[in-house]
Amino acid sequence: MTEVRIATIVEGQGEVAAVPELVRRVVAEIDPGIWVNSPPPFRIGRNSLIRPGGIERAVEALVERVGPAAGVLVLLDADDDCPAKLGPELVIRAKQARSDITVATVLANREFEAWFLAAAPSLSGLRGLGPNLQRPANLETIRDCKGWLSARRTDGRSYKPSADQTALAAKFDLRMAREHAPSFDKFWRDLHRLVTKGLR
Repeated sequence: MTEVRIATIVEGQGEVAAVPELVRRVVAEIDPGIWVNSPPPFRIGRNSLIRPGGIERAVEALVERVGPAAGVLVLLDADDDCPAKLGPELVIRAKQARSDITVATVLANREFEAWFLAAAPSLSGLRGLGPNLQRPANLETIRDCKGWLSARRTDGRSYKPSADQTALAAKFDLRMAREHAPSFDKFWRDLHRLVTKGLR
């Protein structure tokens, strides 16, 4: 097995465990011969990250903490921002802070859970979700994907990222999500780029 080290920055508590799991799954699909070493993510609130100096300080702190890596992957919810505008702006700022580090920024449109909705049929019956889940139309425009998941649980509980996000990240159909969620496809492509760079 070839080891590639990828560091991550996330905004949510649930993503601290979910994103390393997702990174490992995607990299295994890209190349089963690669073992990705993903240190615990650096967690920082979205507003703190995007304000002036925010992503710059976060990348600096992460590199100081984890040491050399093939690259840094920043993942945050797009919310009401345009991913095609904010994402590149954050990459430029991060590069100005650390030109020696490859940084990829992915904005889940509108939120991380939209990727679960993109692969909803593959989550039927899991974590209290009902059977025969159907993918919603225009899933990357839904403002409350967490609410969508809660409304489709049959166990009387609400979806909670801290309890459910990692379990669903370990099970949702990656290729289905890639086909139906452009922001997840970008996540996949950016990981592929970081992995490829790490093998050079």
